Amino acid sequence: MISRLETPRPARRRLGAPRWPKATFGADLGASLVVFLVAVPLCVGVAVASGVPAELGIVTGIIGGLVVGLLPGSTMQVSGPAAGLTVLVASAVDQHGLAALGVIVLGAGVVQILLGISRLGTWFRAISPSVVQGMLAGIGLVLILGQIYPVGGLAQPESTWTKFSGIPDLLVAMVTTPEGISGLVLAVLALGIMAGWKKVPGPLRLVPGALLAVLVTSVLALVFAMPVQKVEVGSLLAALNVPTAEAWGELVTPAVLGSILTFALIASAESLFSAAAVDRMHDAPKTQYNKELVAQGAGNALCGLLGALPMTAVIVRSATNVQAGAKTKLSRVLHGFWLLLFVVLLPGVLAFIPTAVLAALLIQAGWKLLELRQVVALVREHRSEAFVLVLTAGMIVATDLLIGTLTGLAVAIVKTAVEVSRLSVRAEHGDEHVRVELGGNATFLRLPRLLDHLEQLPTGKHVHLDLTMVRHLDRACHQAVEHWAAQRRRGDCTVEVALPARVG
Repeated sequence: MISRLETPRPARRRLGAPRWPKATFGADLGASLVVFLVAVPLCVGVAVASGVPAELGIVTGIIGGLVVGLLPGSTMQVSGPAAGLTVLVASAVDQHGLAALGVIVLGAGVVQILLGISRLGTWFRAISPSVVQGMLAGIGLVLILGQIYPVGGLAQPESTWTKFSGIPDLLVAMVTTPEGISGLVLAVLALGIMAGWKKVPGPLRLVPGALLAVLVTSVLALVFAMPVQKVEVGSLLAALNVPTAEAWGELVTPAVLGSILTFALIASAESLFSAAAVDRMHDAPKTQYNKELVAQGAGNALCGLLGALPMTAVIVRSATNVQAGAKTKLSRVLHGFWLLLFVVLLPGVLAFIPTAVLAALLIQAGWKLLELRQVVALVREHRSEAFVLVLTAGMIVATDLLIGTLTGLAVAIVKTAVEVSRLSVRAEHGDEHVRVELGGNATFLRLPRLLDHLEQLPTGKHVHLDLTMVRHLDRACHQAVEHWAAQRRRGDCTVEVALPARVG
């Protein structure tokens, strides 16, 4: 009797059985506490810099942990409000009002979900690194330029020009007014603590430098009764900014639709570029780009329904999560739970934090976005790429994020097209004949050079034009060659043209 071999079925997880492996629970728990301590000041700082209530930044951080943290896509990435979107949010709130923010963020989330479902997530990896670096550098410059004003106790100017022109008055306020002097002392102390904390022994570095800076400076401001502005905190539920019927009506306006697309593209790019960086830091399963885009879209859609800030995967929190020893998704889910617990039980603690200190945190974040060492290295090695980077950053500072990024993309595409369409022309002159051999890519971008060479050939000689080594001959060059050959033949010259096997 022949018995059948049956493949044993995997045991099903019993209802109520633990979902997370016990072996990694301790590591994930410790990592979640570290990420939570990093996230608290950044969530509040990004919200304040964006011109919205501080509670909305916490809401976004909670959703980033409890919702996006559970969804498939990435293992180690931690999502929440990002400094890179601060400029974009502040501009949208200024143009359309706080009531429209939820509609814009919800729309951006829906766009992200559609991009992920359409499997377009991986295409974000095709964007030129110099454009991405220029985008981040531009955001960093705008962030620094805006946050130096809260340090001096002044309101942040609206336009880039007024931010530059107001620097002399800011410097005077920093050294003459009590608010300016106090804010400058606290900001410099906070930056010094964060810079020096990197050099302490490894075990102590588990305490985030940003959290230590906030604690020390907040205590000093309280003890010495410094005349500085503090974070204003209210009820979490009262701060929710659910879109109204009037706000939904703005959904069809071109300006709001443009903001939705801008939010979606920038947030998606930042999340997926962060994924590429974080995946190189750990051995856990790598990010599935399309699923991660859907997860980010779901998180932003929920943030929009509550009127909170938009979210991205944040490289600072994600890197901290890996470095703190996280093993599974549980660490990022728990970090969201700690945020929720903190804002429910200890909301009044945030009211002791000076806004000058939060500005210092964001100035440091902006400085990191500049990545000056990489810029200098790029200038030395690839000047054309460095030009794209500087142009993108400069246009973002001079105009806005969307125009600057699109300008950088356009220039990068043109630069690549010019570099790819290289055309070599070699001529061999005999007594009665001329042989011209072309190689490379003959496209319309090289048409002027091609025609210059052809028109300089002597008349009265037999011309053999060999294009068989051309990898790509586009229609414009093909027609130009045929027209030139016809003209020569009408002038009693013999012309032979050998075309490549395939003409584009």
